[in-house]
Amino acid sequence: MAGRKQFDIATALDAAMTQFWRAGYADTSLDDLSRATGLNRSSIYSSLGDKDTLFLRCLERYTARYGDKYDAALSCAADRPLAAARAFFDVTLERIADPELPDGCLVAQTVMATPVLSASVAARAREAIGLQHTRLRTALKAGRLHDEAAESFAAHLAAVNQSLAVMSRAGTSTEQLRAIVDVTLDALARVLGPSD
Repeated sequence: MAGRKQFDIATALDAAMTQFWRAGYADTSLDDLSRATGLNRSSIYSSLGDKDTLFLRCLERYTARYGDKYDAALSCAADRPLAAARAFFDVTLERIADPELPDGCLVAQTVMATPVLSASVAARAREAIGLQHTRLRTALKAGRLHDEAAESFAAHLAAVNQSLAVMSRAGTSTEQLRAIVDVTLDALARVLGPSD
């Protein structure tokens, strides 16, 4: 329409996602979202939804983007489970090291903010954390770990992965984060035994 400002929804969603990631759900106002996206409040509501709806869209975008990367990293788990676990952590470490992205993890910080979230946002954040655990358990089972060990290591790897995001936000160096991953992978290697 003539006189109507056009914008790219994907770009606006990425800008909103980065704002939520940087400041968290509770500390992001509609004015913050307006500044980040370049849209006025009415455009945000009419095109992207209310704050909860927009946040859920951003969380979906984040989990899809990084979920695809985690899936690709774990794709070799049946033949090379240790290499797959290393590649899984590399996704997180590369994200943390990217100066264009906020520190931490949008999912982890959302789960930590559960008490101030709406029920639908809190449920979706818990589901996203659960998907990471499921993804890891499936890969470890394909990589020849029996059910109990796959379950235990999936929980451990998911917890380490989330702690990397939290620790990066606290200023832990990339070298220290890599050392944490190495200890975790050494433990997994002992359980897997030779041949990876």
